Amino acid sequence: MSRRYDSRTTIFSPEGRLYQVEYAMEAIGNAGSAIGILSKDGVVLVGEKKVTSKLLQTSTSTEKMYKIDDHVACAVAGIMSDANILINTARVQAQRYTFAYQEPMPVEQLVQSLCDTKQGYTQFGGLRPFGVSFLFAGWDKNYGFQLYMSDPSGNYGGWKSAAVGANNQAAQSMLKQDYKDDITREEAVQLALKVLSKTMDSTSLTSDKLELAEVFLTPGGKVKYQVCSPDSLSKLLVKYGVTQPAAESS
Repeated sequence: MSRRYDSRTTIFSPEGRLYQVEYAMEAIGNAGSAIGILSKDGVVLVGEKKVTSKLLQTSTSTEKMYKIDDHVACAVAGIMSDANILINTARVQAQRYTFAYQEPMPVEQLVQSLCDTKQGYTQFGGLRPFGVSFLFAGWDKNYGFQLYMSDPSGNYGGWKSAAVGANNQAAQSMLKQDYKDDITREEAVQLALKVLSKTMDSTSLTSDKLELAEVFLTPGGKVKYQVCSPDSLSKLLVKYGVTQPAAESS
């Protein structure tokens, strides 16, 4: 029973809870899910696109994946308008750092600066928390490939594999079972698609319901962010046999 302790973000309940922040996390539980997997040669991000109507003009740009800088990208689950504000903030932070120090911003420093902004919105009156969770994938010279997850409270953590959005508990337990420390990027893509196919609400996976992006190093040593085209994604779904789970049972 919240007993009006949820009327402001700044009020603690007697049990020590911030109800408005918990409600923001609840909003993310209804959003399309996103999964991130760290492999030895890259980071894989997969997101579920919620197709609300057949009449909707399909976006040519990505809906769940965003490039922040040449070496960092993120997947989003939650309220997209909130996410756009934070992504723009992160892009500006990354460019300011590059301009000042002539080198790419370390991934964790970028995540931390964004989470500081998020945290401010849980501590001052008259503001509401951002209803969005991020999965950040990136590479820097200090720690190599990294995957971070952040939530509306401003908390963040480094993960080997993580899931946010709808059915994230089920996805997280599947990842816990199947994840191996020496997983390759190709295996990570297969695992992410398998987990998403089992946890998504829709009966069959198709390329218009999914987005797949990867962060990896080119043979020349440059960091590359690559979004998978719908055609390649359809081929991958067929290759890994997750495109038509409904047809197998018949």
